[in-house]
Amino acid sequence: MHYKSAMHAFTEGVRAVLPLMTGMVPFGLITGVTAIGIGMSPLDAMGMTLLFYSGSAQMVVLQLMQSGALPLTMAVTALVINLRFLMYSAALAPHLSDLPRRKRWSLSYLLSDQSFALCSLKFGTDGLGRFAFPYYLGTALPMWFGWNLAVLAGVYLGTGIPESWSLGFAIPLSFLALLVPGIRNPALLGAAVVGGALAVLVHDLPYNLGLLVASLGGVISGLGIEQLRKGAPVAAEAP
Repeated sequence: MHYKSAMHAFTEGVRAVLPLMTGMVPFGLITGVTAIGIGMSPLDAMGMTLLFYSGSAQMVVLQLMQSGALPLTMAVTALVINLRFLMYSAALAPHLSDLPRRKRWSLSYLLSDQSFALCSLKFGTDGLGRFAFPYYLGTALPMWFGWNLAVLAGVYLGTGIPESWSLGFAIPLSFLALLVPGIRNPALLGAAVVGGALAVLVHDLPYNLGLLVASLGGVISGLGIEQLRKGAPVAAEAP
């Protein structure tokens, strides 16, 4: 799709990300409720949200705080969970590297799973060229505002959200909506299958280590499959 202006690209980015925000809202509500439930003040809960801007890492750290884990364990766990953003940044960098540093810093803070999924698909098809920046902002800004408002609502609603709403069910569905369109080769499929299987098998490990094991297993499997794919033609041509 060819955009007529930067505003047109921004608007299309907003339009693309809006359906994905339906899964983010209950995630944010649960995060806010959890923060208040373990005794955090509203100011601390929102400060944590603004500092992290990573729902999965924030939720895991809140659970670790509730179980009395060591601060070092919390910090390492959050860093490991967020390692995926290094890969996201490396994938998006060729399309945004010409921007001034002040813009690149802001983009790095606003990066989310949803923005990466949408932008990687869009950049991979038509590149967007000079409209890459406004399109990215169109996907990123609504997510940032929506997430913080959802957590804020959870903070002030607290335990007033009925359990019958089953908000937690929407969280995995939102990530599945991101995962499925992104599986475009055997390496990604292998990483998804292995990571998902490990997540089920090691779910009961203490301190949420199951998440770490599943993440590392998925990444290693994907890299291994990719190396096998690259090496297969070479092995076939060898005498």
